[in-house]
Amino acid sequence: MTHFSLTGTTYMHALVRFFGDGKQLLKGRFLILLAGFVSSLFMMGLAAQDPLFFQFLNNKLFDTFLRQVHSPVTSGVPVIVDLDEKSLAEFGQWPWPRYRVARLVEKIAALGADAVGLDVVFAEPDRTSLEVLQRELAEGYRVKLNVTGIPADLLDNDRIFAKALAAGPFVLGYYFKFESLGATLAKQCDIRMRQPGLLWPPGSKNNNVQRIVYDAPEVVCNIPILSNAVPTSGFFNTLPDADGIFRRTPLFIAFNGKLYPSLALATLLRAKEYKQYVLRVSDDIFEPMTLILDDLAIPLDEHGQFLINFRGPRNSFPYYSAADLLKDKLPANSFKGKIVFLGTSAAGLKDLRATPLDQIYPGVEAHATVVDNILRKDFIQQPAWYKHVEIFGVLAMGFLSTLLLTWTKAVWSLVPLLLCGFGFWQGAIWSLENGRFLSPLYPLLTLVGNFSLLTLIKFWREESEKRFFHSAFSRYVSKAVVDQIVKSPEKLSLGGEEREVSILFSDIRGFTSLSEQLSPNQVSELLHAYFTPMTKQIIETNGTMDKFIGDAIMAFWNAPLDTPGHQGRAVKSALAMLDALATLNLDFATRFELELHIGIGLHCGSVRVGNMGSADLFDYTIIGDNVNLASRLEGLTKYYGLECLVSENIKEACDGEFYFQEVDKVRVKGKKLPISIYAPHRHADLPRRQVELDSYQEALDLYKNREFEAASEGFAALRETSDKKHYAVYQERCVALALNPPGPEWDQVFTHLEK
Repeated sequence: MTHFSLTGTTYMHALVRFFGDGKQLLKGRFLILLAGFVSSLFMMGLAAQDPLFFQFLNNKLFDTFLRQVHSPVTSGVPVIVDLDEKSLAEFGQWPWPRYRVARLVEKIAALGADAVGLDVVFAEPDRTSLEVLQRELAEGYRVKLNVTGIPADLLDNDRIFAKALAAGPFVLGYYFKFESLGATLAKQCDIRMRQPGLLWPPGSKNNNVQRIVYDAPEVVCNIPILSNAVPTSGFFNTLPDADGIFRRTPLFIAFNGKLYPSLALATLLRAKEYKQYVLRVSDDIFEPMTLILDDLAIPLDEHGQFLINFRGPRNSFPYYSAADLLKDKLPANSFKGKIVFLGTSAAGLKDLRATPLDQIYPGVEAHATVVDNILRKDFIQQPAWYKHVEIFGVLAMGFLSTLLLTWTKAVWSLVPLLLCGFGFWQGAIWSLENGRFLSPLYPLLTLVGNFSLLTLIKFWREESEKRFFHSAFSRYVSKAVVDQIVKSPEKLSLGGEEREVSILFSDIRGFTSLSEQLSPNQVSELLHAYFTPMTKQIIETNGTMDKFIGDAIMAFWNAPLDTPGHQGRAVKSALAMLDALATLNLDFATRFELELHIGIGLHCGSVRVGNMGSADLFDYTIIGDNVNLASRLEGLTKYYGLECLVSENIKEACDGEFYFQEVDKVRVKGKKLPISIYAPHRHADLPRRQVELDSYQEALDLYKNREFEAASEGFAALRETSDKKHYAVYQERCVALALNPPGPEWDQVFTHLEK
């Protein structure tokens, strides 16, 4: 028998040769049909193989759906005693002396707990015991410490703790190591546990437990005196998925040919004492394992892992501070009928996980969630028929999208295809609400892939101009402006035109010296974090991003399309940038130990706008005298110590929309004509600054009236309540003018000789 294979391209050419002239087929609908069917079959094969990358996407979809449908309702049984920051602050850092832990667990038991799982391992003897201190002093310093009047049992903290454990419904925790260092610790461990019954498939020849669950080479367990004090123990290993998110947890791990239960399962067994405790193994890849507790069937995956139905972010279960228990602040019978887990939420003890619903989730709460899921029979599983539904969905979406796109326009096909995609999406949400995760990933990928591929083939020439406009402007202007350009491209002049625009320049103060404190990677990270919200404010006000100039930003409004009220939009964007910077600085103070300060200059005037550059390389930008003036205003913010300055053109265009504080009348470098400049404020901000602004205006009026000594006193008074450089500039100027009064030709204009 001869074997051969064809790639997708070879297969397509073979069919073309079989059916006739390829050139004629490419002109008709056959290519679209063929491409759609081949793409659908390819996606069907991909769904059957399920590569790792698509498993990653499936996990992200699961996270998205779980955030939507998770229920905060719990059984009310699991609670958590927390070794929290408060407890560590009041009773000292962890580990605590074992006598204190003994006192804590005794108090938990006294409050009526059905079972208590300890999410802590005690792998070494307590070195704070009096016996240990006696021995170490004798060996190290040859000092004999005589202890009298203390019972022998109180000389060893571990004996105290063991006695407390033996008297209550306690389950100790331990953990398995999967990176073996050579010598196993098994000989030193006496792990108490209840072995499940195993139900293998009929005719199974390989009945080794190592093939059905994770097999650990090493274990770190509690010291023997503690292990022997309790009837059962459980491991607290958690194994995150490849993306670092904790979604599932093993209920069993194999070690030395035996199965060991998790801390959550062992604690539940201690509390409920199920008569039937069986692990059923199946050859069905869709239902590989089921844990049976009496009449309850718990679905597990092929590694014996349980998919956790999280109730919400951290604190979804009641938390009780260990400090409050030690101080007897809880009423009697607080834990009656409860299953208690003792663990920590303190960041310093590093028992925190990332889950689909929380990036900082205490590991102890995961044990409580598993127990709660089992008690409420609230499981998430993928049923045996899941793959058949998924493959059917791929074929249905593929063939439907192909037929629609072949005989209808893309715009008419979009609505029914979106409805189908929405139906799959909502169906997946509904199924998860009912305990089954049926991922819509592959059907949706097929839908999106077919629509994209076939639309590209069908409308390549027709859409090419629109794609150009999208590509040219999507990085510069808002979506609304791009849509207008695509809808009416005749309104756009890329060759250049005279236009009135509002121009913004923004620059970081002292960035060169700041960057010397940081590494190149940190500088790049800092600028990225800074530029992102800044450009967002520009785009959201229908502004056009022109360019980044090192740490500076240049933007403009009212081009390429008309933007009514562009002056007000520019002022709104500038003030929003300053607000965003205040928020950013809270983060920068922690991450980089610095704060950024910026200056913003705004001006409105006529410029030349269009493609500027060479025949090969060009940029859509603006040029003209008014651009230079806007840049000068930004530079003046350093001189006056203000964050934002605008020209009188801006002020006149939107005077009622904002309050404009008159700053000065200046002649900037390179200009002959003077202009008045202003600092913009929102009307909502005026009440808290009204007194200051009124006092400033009075002093400024005195300055204009040549009453320099009185004006100087006014600005000096302002300096006592504000550190604004602006007031200092005026005070110094008034002092100088009082000493050398100007002549009658004085026009109040201050000439700046520097940029």
